[in-house]
Amino acid sequence: MLLSIALGTAIGMVAALTGAGGGILGVPLLVFAMHLTLVQAGPIGLMATGASAGLGAILAHRHGSVRYRAAALMAVTGMALTPVGVWVAGSIPSKPLAILFAVVLLYVAYRTFMKTGRDRAKNRFVLKPCTLDQSVGRMTWTVPCARVLAGSGMAVGFLSGLIGVGGGFVIVPTLQRYTDLEMHTIVPTSLAVIALVSVAGVVSSSLSGTLIWSIALPFSGGALLGMLGGRSVGKKLPGVILQRGFAALCVLVAVGFVLRSVF
Repeated sequence: MLLSIALGTAIGMVAALTGAGGGILGVPLLVFAMHLTLVQAGPIGLMATGASAGLGAILAHRHGSVRYRAAALMAVTGMALTPVGVWVAGSIPSKPLAILFAVVLLYVAYRTFMKTGRDRAKNRFVLKPCTLDQSVGRMTWTVPCARVLAGSGMAVGFLSGLIGVGGGFVIVPTLQRYTDLEMHTIVPTSLAVIALVSVAGVVSSSLSGTLIWSIALPFSGGALLGMLGGRSVGKKLPGVILQRGFAALCVLVAVGFVLRSVF
């Protein structure tokens, strides 16, 4: 139990410092440190990710930053696909699943390393299907907007069930590209989606018998402690260095997964 708490705390700290890294690093840590399979580690990482994301969304709620309708649409479509991801994860061999996880890690590393303010400014004047009506403070809903958000929610739900990741690396770029929302709204909205979709993943995994509660509960508790502690520390450290360090760590873990699968 103490090891689970310590590992969860470390992941919570990374998540707080970088804005990512819950399931995406929690799952590899569980595989390497506790010798779990990906099928076993995925639901545990997802549970910790969901708990941390839920805490972040609740804290952001005080400032009215969560776009509830957008979050609800993405979450509902995501929750519908999460059980499918859980089923697929239990149906394919572990080596292909590990290689897929490594590919996702490399993609996250690339997105994290390339994420700059210039990217956001470059897309600011592009016509987007989801726009905010400044007069009422709400999004203007159209069919293209609903289609984009629902599609990204489905992708998040499937990946959450498949490899135990929260899916922020899909949600945040989608909201940046297809909406005119600012980052202080995008991040908490993403956290709300992750928290809701994670519930579906945890329930599905529990019903299928793949969730190890004796590890999941202390690991998730440690992640919450790490999230709270890391929030205060993160304000004192340079964001660019943290993001690049996180990207480098993702690459190293991805290489480790590939080597572990091959040899």
